[in-house]
Amino acid sequence: MAPVDPHSFTDSSHPFATHLSLSLYFEFASSTIQGSALLSLPTPHSGYIYLDTRSLTISSVVDPKTLAPLPFSLSPVPDPIKGQNLTVSLSNQSSFLIVFATSPSSSALQWLSSPQTFNKTFPFVYTQCQSIHARSIFPCQDTPAARLCYSARLNVPQQLSAVMSARHVERRPPVSGEAAMACDDALWCAEGRMVDEFTMEQPIPPYLFAFAVGELGFRDVGPRTRVYAESVPAVLDAAAREFLGTEDMIRQGEKLFGPYEWERFDLLVLPPSFPYGGMENPRMVFLTPTVIKGDASGAQVVAHELAHSWTGNLITNKTNEDFWLNEGCTTYAERRIVEAVQGEEIAALNTGIGWRGLNEEMEGFKDNMEFTKLKTKQEGVDPDDIYSQVPYEKGFQFIWRIERQIGRPAFDEFLKKYIATFKFQSIDTETFLNFLKANIPGIEKEIDLVLWTEGTGIPPDAFEPVSNTYAKIVSLAKEFIHGRMPREDEVSDWHGQEWELYLENLPKSVEASQVAALDARYRLAESKNYEVKVAFLQLAISSGCREFFSEVEKTLKEVGRMKYLRPLYTALVQGNGKEEAKILAKRVFGEAHECYHPIAQGVVESILLKHL
Repeated sequence: MAPVDPHSFTDSSHPFATHLSLSLYFEFASSTIQGSALLSLPTPHSGYIYLDTRSLTISSVVDPKTLAPLPFSLSPVPDPIKGQNLTVSLSNQSSFLIVFATSPSSSALQWLSSPQTFNKTFPFVYTQCQSIHARSIFPCQDTPAARLCYSARLNVPQQLSAVMSARHVERRPPVSGEAAMACDDALWCAEGRMVDEFTMEQPIPPYLFAFAVGELGFRDVGPRTRVYAESVPAVLDAAAREFLGTEDMIRQGEKLFGPYEWERFDLLVLPPSFPYGGMENPRMVFLTPTVIKGDASGAQVVAHELAHSWTGNLITNKTNEDFWLNEGCTTYAERRIVEAVQGEEIAALNTGIGWRGLNEEMEGFKDNMEFTKLKTKQEGVDPDDIYSQVPYEKGFQFIWRIERQIGRPAFDEFLKKYIATFKFQSIDTETFLNFLKANIPGIEKEIDLVLWTEGTGIPPDAFEPVSNTYAKIVSLAKEFIHGRMPREDEVSDWHGQEWELYLENLPKSVEASQVAALDARYRLAESKNYEVKVAFLQLAISSGCREFFSEVEKTLKEVGRMKYLRPLYTALVQGNGKEEAKILAKRVFGEAHECYHPIAQGVVESILLKHL
């Protein structure tokens, strides 16, 4: 008996479920789902099986053939990270049906009331299951080591429609007898309800399970891509314009990494409370509306999520301790796609922003250098608490280091072979390194693989990007401390990325008058590009520019993306003698937290707890 993952109760001596069949009845009035989950094992099993749950009510577990009850128990005291262990006792069964209900506090679900949506007419609900939140929607072996296929029936009010990270089979009225004990037939078949049915025929890790239910519209932007969003013409049109180049990116990805295995690559633009830039749910990527910037630069987030179609979704980290395998490989793949579609200079800017971010993370983790390693130890650690740029940017640097060592043509061959060898599998760092050494003999003599994967900090052979634009921007940023602001002719062709890089390379604290002068000339606090706006507001807070506090408050109240919440709340509460800023942070969170996703609420709470 041994756990397979520090974040899961799943036991290595138990079989992994290979298929899940879900019936879900959505009850918006109570922000709950009544459901049943039919889990199928590869062969009949006798003895215990452990499943992860969080904030779920389990009403029964039965043998689906006979409907005879099966013994089950929930661990009485929830583990603060893992939740509750659901133990089911089987006697030669190869499948079992669990009847359950979610709670309004489910950590994966955000229920938006009508006033919190764009149209303000109908409610909306969506999921965010990464890293360990699928267990708060349905009982499962919630570890990326356990991949499974699934089918799902979502019973929703007829004015609303559902989308999923799966193939849409049909939308139809409910049928008597199909609720599979999720709720009684009268409720399932009540007037004014519709069923959206889906199937996912490729095995995925549970964190890639996703759905959204709301008043949805769509625009087709390519042969494999449809953009969905709330049914607001202006939002749909802006999203369609931003993501027109998606098919070109998919084709570039296929050239670089092999066939696109997921059939469709649809995009869902979520309400502003979505906590991430994007989530790579297969067939249906979830996106924050902040990536719609009006200049097609939001396509870089799409490039990252697309790259996950090969690295992350096809080949997955076995546990969160190997998260760099997902994110480092994907950041490398994203920059290759961006380079092919938008050119080398843009890719170098992207790398430069990442390099700056990596160096800042080292400063942030100086008291806990364990999490500057690629291969980390996460027993007793909540993955949401240590989420950072390290697995992305240090992981990218490691992959890029291998490419520089053996040359791009040889590396491209290696990458294609790696993806073809391990597709639809979950692997760990050791498996990757063994494959690397077997296919590139002697690589361990050229690159210190142990230092890169198990060492703290940034290895000496990491590489700052080289490009004319990058060098010019960094040099302009260095001159700011001497009071020199960039001239208008020097920034006339700058877009969001150039400004973001410039602001991130400025000294962390400068004279308040300099900050005000920069904004007076270039209006950065009002930028429509949130990367630029938030980088500027961070500078304003750390330089004690109180006149920008109202813009900080407005920003914290209009978006829920953690990329912006983390640095702004941290800047407000970090350090001494910032009473006014600390009071602001506390008040704004008190007023805005209801609009944040539960994952984002938890992250901001831990920032405030640490500093207040």
